[in-house]
Amino acid sequence: MLKINPETVCLIIEKARQFQAKEQVVIPTVPDYPGDIWALQVLADHTGDHCYQKVVLAITGLEPDQKIELVALMRLGRGDYVLGEWETALLDADDILPESTAAYLLAHPLVTSYLMEGLAQHGYRCEE
Repeated sequence: MLKINPETVCLIIEKARQFQAKEQVVIPTVPDYPGDIWALQVLADHTGDHCYQKVVLAITGLEPDQKIELVALMRLGRGDYVLGEWETALLDADDILPESTAAYLLAHPLVTSYLMEGLAQHGYRCEE
């Protein structure tokens, strides 16, 4: 059972989609390894971007346990865990919970798909 309201997750998904649909991230340096490119997106400056600020505000306003669930949902939807490992996903998300959960989540280009899949595995769907 989720502690975070699925409607809240759907709102975050909607705001993240709006941000990612218009975003043209400028990577500040060339990564040593191609797989590191997602991490460099976190370094991009989005302070003046209203869509980004809306996502950050929505996530920042969550309680710590809800942030943990949001990260665990993303990782569940990404296939790092199966639903039967939900408690482990929560513990692992708590261990790695970044200072900026919003920046961490938005650094994953498919975060909206992952969150939707994580919700679906818990039996919830967002209205389209």
